[in-house]
Amino acid sequence: MSVTAQSVWNNCLEFIKDNIQPQAYKTWFEPIIAVKLTDAALSIQVPSKFFYEWLEEHYVKILKVSLTKELGETAKLVYIIKMENTYGNKQPFTEKIPSSNRGAVKSQNVDIPLNNKSPELRNPFVIPGIRNVKIESQLNPNYSFENFLEGDSNRLARSAGLAVAAKPGGTSFNPLLVFGGVGLGKTHLAHAIGVDIKDKYPEKTVLYISAEKFTQQYIDAVKKNNRNDFIHFYQIIDVLIIDDVQFLSGKTGTQDVFFHIFNHLHQNGKQVILTSDKAPVDMQDIEQRLLSRFKWGLSAELQNPDFETRVSILKNKLYRDGVEMPEDIIDYVAKNIKSNVRELEGAIISLIAQSSFNKKEITIDLARIIVEKFVKNTKREVSIDYIQKVVSDYFQMDIDTLQSKTRKRHIVQARQLAMFFAKKFTKASLASIGSQIGKRDHATVLHACKTVDNLSSTDKQFRKYVEDITKKLSI
Repeated sequence: MSVTAQSVWNNCLEFIKDNIQPQAYKTWFEPIIAVKLTDAALSIQVPSKFFYEWLEEHYVKILKVSLTKELGETAKLVYIIKMENTYGNKQPFTEKIPSSNRGAVKSQNVDIPLNNKSPELRNPFVIPGIRNVKIESQLNPNYSFENFLEGDSNRLARSAGLAVAAKPGGTSFNPLLVFGGVGLGKTHLAHAIGVDIKDKYPEKTVLYISAEKFTQQYIDAVKKNNRNDFIHFYQIIDVLIIDDVQFLSGKTGTQDVFFHIFNHLHQNGKQVILTSDKAPVDMQDIEQRLLSRFKWGLSAELQNPDFETRVSILKNKLYRDGVEMPEDIIDYVAKNIKSNVRELEGAIISLIAQSSFNKKEITIDLARIIVEKFVKNTKREVSIDYIQKVVSDYFQMDIDTLQSKTRKRHIVQARQLAMFFAKKFTKASLASIGSQIGKRDHATVLHACKTVDNLSSTDKQFRKYVEDITKKLSI
């Protein structure tokens, strides 16, 4: 069998997989692509400069051992960094692969020059009439990296956030888009990055703002004929953090002005950080030219924390509040509240409050009462695993069959229904849904959702499937 770049890399991956944690392997090695093999030099493609730096810092030894096993003592590893858009000098270790749409992207970079240097520059964050261009960051210092605990569910987003905070505008993560469901820590992480940057670079102008407030400021600026002042104000920001960017959906004027501001900041090496409740590919009514810019940097998903992370979050919360609690009670709360961090902390606060106000000892029975009330008053979050179980049970097949590669019509339809309901009932991205339902890509999930919509309106039997499964998932 001929030796190829792929075969060599596959053998390296087998060795690496056996020697590191599964989540680390998934995060740092699965995205790598083997490109070419020249003599004893293997070229691999990585998504960003930060990715390369992380591998060199944390995994250089294991890479060297695995490659030497395959190619001998003279083995070399060449990194190819693929970036859709880059500014600044070419790094000596990179070999940039040209993006197919780079020309199109450049031609769209319409920039509004910053020509208003007047001290009377209007600042949307100060009371009208007061001549003050001092920009307050609007950051909450209580949100820090110290109390944003790392786990498998947030490792990539947190690591990227630390890299951006260490070198704002100087990494490939520009913009950094953090997305995920409600209460998973998007706002916390965005603030933490800003707080850390202010600490490291006090001279930099950092600004946090919600997309809703940004939109309202823009509407006010248009009413007062101050549109250019509004744009100029945002163009002097060094680090712009916009929370809940999905709120811009359908707001054409605000999207247009943000497009110009984004271009100016990005071209001038300024950092943009965005949060959203969904991945760019799932955003509705956002202009394509804006979505393409969101994809220039890194989109990092925050997922529901696993049990160990939930325990760590609770212990950290109790430590910060100076409260002691038995391990079995902490474990009980962590096992029974799984949906998000906000609900987890809310339950522990309720437990402490009940104990304090009623002068009761914190016991498992008290914890059970609080958790039951909390879970009852919280809308149940349906998981993708649960959806797959309900759909496979309904069609009397096992989950392995549902996820299989078979093209049998009834299995394909069951799989499409699982994808459709995963999109309807969860906050997961299309890519995440596809990955969990048979390792498909986001385009397959999108096609599945369209197919279910079409069949529901034309096929009476299929419409009954949808109605029956909807009832089961809504119980």
